[in-house]
Amino acid sequence: MLDQTKSVENDVCSLISAQTAWSPPPIPADIRHGDMPGDKVNINEDHIVKANTIFPKLLDLLLPAFEGNPYRRAVVAVCGGSGVGKSGTASLLSFYLNSMGIGSYTFSGDNYPHRIPKYNDAERLRIFRHSGIRGLLASGEYTSERHVILKGLQLSGSDADPARVTEYPWLAVYQRQGRNGLRGYLGTENELDFKELGDIVSQFKSGADAIWLKRMGREDTDLWYDCVDFHNTHVLMIEWTHGNSDRFQGVDIPILLNSTPQETLVYRKARNRDGGADSPFMTMVLEIEQELLVSQASKAKIIISKSGEILSWDEYRRLMAACTSDDVEAE
Repeated sequence: MLDQTKSVENDVCSLISAQTAWSPPPIPADIRHGDMPGDKVNINEDHIVKANTIFPKLLDLLLPAFEGNPYRRAVVAVCGGSGVGKSGTASLLSFYLNSMGIGSYTFSGDNYPHRIPKYNDAERLRIFRHSGIRGLLASGEYTSERHVILKGLQLSGSDADPARVTEYPWLAVYQRQGRNGLRGYLGTENELDFKELGDIVSQFKSGADAIWLKRMGREDTDLWYDCVDFHNTHVLMIEWTHGNSDRFQGVDIPILLNSTPQETLVYRKARNRDGGADSPFMTMVLEIEQELLVSQASKAKIIISKSGEILSWDEYRRLMAACTSDDVEAE
């Protein structure tokens, strides 16, 4: 049995080593995608361009990752802002690997927050508002009159809108402290179950033939586990905004699909799974998520631009610096 296992492991490396000039296979209409319940992935030209650019580089990186694992297994994370194309790109990369005979499973990190989406959105908003009010109190800016004004802004969903600061200067304190409160929640262990995710990665890389994986839908009752067969799987392809987080260990090849906050907002508005995609509060959430992505980008093994070009670390830094300068000038 051991000899058979070694033979399979060596064959996986040989499949990559034997590649001379890769060309993408025809893409079927019913391509298998990630395991997030209810998610519909429509493969478009942007996904194809990105996946086709990434794949040859990914093969180069997979070979040493396989050779460094006794079970010839590797974990790849496709990360980036909301709606940037993670699901479609990860699905294509898995399809290409499977077409080569290298088993790949596309795994959605969105199954692993502590709360279903509507409750997580509510908790984000609660933290923002609670932190903002406490900030007003601490600074001496809170009054009964301002409470009435603030409640009206909250009811209209405009309490996170920076444009309202002109009318109510004290609102700057509220928004600043609310943002700071959000920074202590978004992308942290308070929001996401990094421990369970880490355990799954550890099981996979230790050669587990089957792993129980969580499924989280959009209602309280949409929570269950499926036992997934991994005995012929050599790549765990994780599509997740936080796949390159410092809190998430065990990823061999992080891939960053880059986008500016403005581009991410356009993507999200087009997708708009839960509504409110262009609200001032959601814009703030996206900005904070972008801060996290930028702070962790240096670890990415592959960075690809919105237009589908591989970026070096220096090119990425220049691009993001230019975007920041443009935002400052716009203000």
